[in-house]
Amino acid sequence: MSAGISLVTGATGHLGANLVRRLLEEGEQVRVMMRAERDNGALDGLNVERVFADLRDGEAVSNALRGCARVYHCAALVSTIEGNAVHKREIFETNVKGTIHILQAAERHGIDKVVVSGSLSATGYEPDRSSHEGMPFYPFDRHLPYGFTKHLTEHECLKAHANGLNVVVATSCAIIGPHDYVPSRMGRVLIDYAHGTLRAYIPGGFEFVSSRDIAEGHLLAMRQGRSGQKYIFSTSYASVDDLMEMFREVTGRPLPGLKLSPYLMAMLAQVADKTWYKVFPNLPRRFTPGAVRLLQMRRRAGHEKAKQELGYQPTQLSQAVQEAYDDFVRRGLIVTAR
Repeated sequence: MSAGISLVTGATGHLGANLVRRLLEEGEQVRVMMRAERDNGALDGLNVERVFADLRDGEAVSNALRGCARVYHCAALVSTIEGNAVHKREIFETNVKGTIHILQAAERHGIDKVVVSGSLSATGYEPDRSSHEGMPFYPFDRHLPYGFTKHLTEHECLKAHANGLNVVVATSCAIIGPHDYVPSRMGRVLIDYAHGTLRAYIPGGFEFVSSRDIAEGHLLAMRQGRSGQKYIFSTSYASVDDLMEMFREVTGRPLPGLKLSPYLMAMLAQVADKTWYKVFPNLPRRFTPGAVRLLQMRRRAGHEKAKQELGYQPTQLSQAVQEAYDDFVRRGLIVTAR
């Protein structure tokens, strides 16, 4: 990689925290853009330059990018709920307008290249085959606001590419692995499983990517990705039953005794949306109608383009689960029996 500063947005998130560490391993000079009011413990002890800016503030974003050679734009407001009008506006302002601010600042300051983190939710889906980069996003499906904003983000990247900016989209699937500081939805499930408090689960499946692989994918996209292109990075598809078996292996605890009907869970989630969460529409929760629906889609994704063009080589999902477990134990989020 050429000399100069690499800026990472969203550095305290699951992807960003892994990417920052990977860049530091490569000997890169790293600047991270973060919001002052957030918990930034994911970066404790790391030799990085910190700048504070809100993606929605174009001037602050421009100041953060000044002097950088490369930008990894990983920050986004992730949500599996519909939310109210205020919530939808916040997602749009953060994900779409925030990306516009990043791209405009990159053009203004002559940034060499920008890699923008994409989402599988912004990629076309057909139930009988794996999603790939060429499948169009069908806007009339039951998309969540988050999926729409990530689709619009890709559109903004193409506009910037047309204007001459070197920009690539690195699409992530559901991430599993260490340095999960929030923690993520799947990280919380692993923690619950390890403590024996996960009494039941619902069947389904999704395409997952290890945190090691998605960080590596972003480096490959920066080094070799073609401007205006999108690359999907995944490790493998896994059913929920597959994941439960991996959790059993790493924790030594028995499988949950109850497998719930997805139709029942979807109905309960819908009822909760119309009752309790009607009063608190933006309150985070474990299972939402959108989350249940995503699991039931059992969507798969191919990473052949990344393999052929970038030399991407995925690792093993079971390794990512083990690394996630070990990291939770190290940080005290999982307390093992003695």
